[in-house]
Amino acid sequence: MDDSPIIRLEAERLQSSGVLGEARMRRLFDYLVETTLAGRSPKEIAIAVDVFGKDADFDVSQDALVRVYVHKLRRVLDDYYAAPENEARQAIQIPKGEYRLKLVSARALAAVEDVSAAAPPTGGRRLSIAYGIAALGLVAMIASVVLMFRTPRSEVERVRANPIWASLLKDDRPIMIVVGDYYLIGETDSMGVRRLVREYTVNSRSDLDHFVAEHPEVADRYIDVGLRYLPVSSAFALRDVMAVLAPQNRRISISKMSDVEPSSLKSDDIVYIGYLSGMGMLQDLMFTPESRFALGDSYDEVIDKKTKHSYASEVGSQVMDPPQPTGKEQAYHDYGMFAKFRGPGGNAILVIAGTRDEGVSQTAETFTSNQRLQEFGQQADITHPIEALLEVSAFDGVNLGGKLVLQSNREAAAIVSTADARAPAPVAASQAR
Repeated sequence: MDDSPIIRLEAERLQSSGVLGEARMRRLFDYLVETTLAGRSPKEIAIAVDVFGKDADFDVSQDALVRVYVHKLRRVLDDYYAAPENEARQAIQIPKGEYRLKLVSARALAAVEDVSAAAPPTGGRRLSIAYGIAALGLVAMIASVVLMFRTPRSEVERVRANPIWASLLKDDRPIMIVVGDYYLIGETDSMGVRRLVREYTVNSRSDLDHFVAEHPEVADRYIDVGLRYLPVSSAFALRDVMAVLAPQNRRISISKMSDVEPSSLKSDDIVYIGYLSGMGMLQDLMFTPESRFALGDSYDEVIDKKTKHSYASEVGSQVMDPPQPTGKEQAYHDYGMFAKFRGPGGNAILVIAGTRDEGVSQTAETFTSNQRLQEFGQQADITHPIEALLEVSAFDGVNLGGKLVLQSNREAAAIVSTADARAPAPVAASQAR
């Protein structure tokens, strides 16, 4: 049977749904659709050249760009067809280890995750053994049915069941998603607003009033112009987090950090998304004496207070002094931070942050992935307040993957460091095999 018409129809549905996100992902999907319909399964180097504009001498063994994007696309497709409204349809799948599209039943795809594939043995046996096997088969069938109802059916449901998220989701407080923003100040002269200024200590209108009171020399020049800056990565991270939070029967609000009232930090469960430098009042709750980490003066570095080692983002240098393009550019590093702890009112606070965009995006992907949460849980006691630092590998503004550098329970007497004990294990390294 020729599946081409169905693949093309499903591809159009996916493209119009908006789930494919960024341009590179859409380009890769379109390319795989066309090569699949043409009966071809392209090599990794062909994808690197045709989709990502690399030279023919691009070394795929040293750069995982193609594998990373195929892995991300595979996740997008799996999540899309896991939704109840899509499970009755035919599903487009990327088989493991291949660069082509395959048509399968969405329900069959979901069933593979939850139902045991074991089948009772057959063949010429004595009657008593056959009865025993039949009984075992019945028990296995009943167990499978029970598991279907007791085991979360989708990737996102498994994430919700993880202790990292379960304690938040089982609470009955309102959930406030706080997006870190930069409060921009207008600097004026006789002609009006001359430029926009960012003062790192000014994160709200009240902060501006205090700043002007302490620096009277700027009183006639600094005004609130009602402008805020939101990092691009916040949108992608918000998409990942909302997939986990959305089905809960809870009131969920979204606020910019510059608009948050101090009382909300006690009354609501908080999920912070954004730059470490945009945390505002939350910095005082995050970087307490119980925390292993501190922010550097540049806000582009995280300091391990125990070893005094500094982890500095390389994103700034890439932007300010970009390397000359040679076709063989190397990945650079950013850093992401995750924390889970109790706020001043006993409320839950989760922090998904980074020094720059790449760190924010990778931290969100890591801590909304069931596989990565399972790996993290094997190395840390995630039932207690915890914080973690990720080293993020990035290329051309895209987070390629990350590895756990440090983790620490926030009780001062119970600090645990994977860097001290053993080589860091990959937590979020995206690899498509």
